[in-house]
Amino acid sequence: MPLRRFLPDGFTCALIATVLLASLLPCKGVAAQIFEIATDVAIGLLFFLHGAKLSRDAVVAGMTNWRLHVTVLASTFALFPLLGLLLKPVLAPLVTPDLYLGVLFLCTLPSTVQSSIAFTSIARGNVPAAICSASASSLLGIFITPLLVGLVISSHGAGAPMSWDSVGKIVLQLLLPFVAGQIAQRWIGSWVGRHMPLLSMVDRGSILLVVYTAFSAAVLQGLWKQMPLPVLGGLLVVNVVLLAAALIVTRYGSRALGFSREDEITIVFCGSKKSLASGVPMAKVLFAGHPLGTIVLPIMLFHQIQLMTCAVLARKYAQRVERKAGQAVRVSEPSR
Repeated sequence: MPLRRFLPDGFTCALIATVLLASLLPCKGVAAQIFEIATDVAIGLLFFLHGAKLSRDAVVAGMTNWRLHVTVLASTFALFPLLGLLLKPVLAPLVTPDLYLGVLFLCTLPSTVQSSIAFTSIARGNVPAAICSASASSLLGIFITPLLVGLVISSHGAGAPMSWDSVGKIVLQLLLPFVAGQIAQRWIGSWVGRHMPLLSMVDRGSILLVVYTAFSAAVLQGLWKQMPLPVLGGLLVVNVVLLAAALIVTRYGSRALGFSREDEITIVFCGSKKSLASGVPMAKVLFAGHPLGTIVLPIMLFHQIQLMTCAVLARKYAQRVERKAGQAVRVSEPSR
């Protein structure tokens, strides 16, 4: 087995390098203001390109499986927040209050798009339904996540960061560019589809910019002095517990609801994921004035854990399908 399978991917290395750079050379003063402006522009461009990329035909093709979509959305926007709140007696003692606030924010985020679809495809699941569910989750998250943040954070006992000003910023910075991209899709949609590396570069670049500015501010506020290794270990345990619970519920819940194996795969990979690409920009808007570094740290860690775990699960699902296909071929062969 090649060693490279156990090594982190390029984006993970870039995230680690960005955190190290912010820890050693945090931006401040005029440089911090310039990075803030660059970050806002990159986030707006990101959502514009996502709007231009989203295929209406793919969405319409997958919309008929409404039971699957409701199940995925319930897992994303109901199951996760409930887990975050119900498991508080177990999870909260493992991390600091600010980190647990970030964990609760993580629970309110929409699902990923690209990786959910990719893993569903690898595992031989219902890809058209995955495209519809993941895209709908990402779009609805622009509205639902700020509302859930207000509800979940207030029930946690911390002052809810949501305000009408926050809603206005979400609309201006995320929704309007997305809508503009959808309007422009008829003219630039095919071009965006042919230049997917551009979207990936903007996607990852905007995340790295937000991470750098967020961690720069956090480092200047003494983040690492307040973050001993046992706390980071506790955060790792918290994320593993959340992901494991979501995977178990989506897997066995979909079977109990009578879904096919293909639909089960889609529910597992779309309903257990959380979007770093949406979460980091939203955190920047919703938690202005809060220690943003500790808010986004749980999302960054969860993102890596879910990618590694789902990669293993996708291969296991695919191997199971291939074994069944091989058995079916052997049974159908005439006896000699």
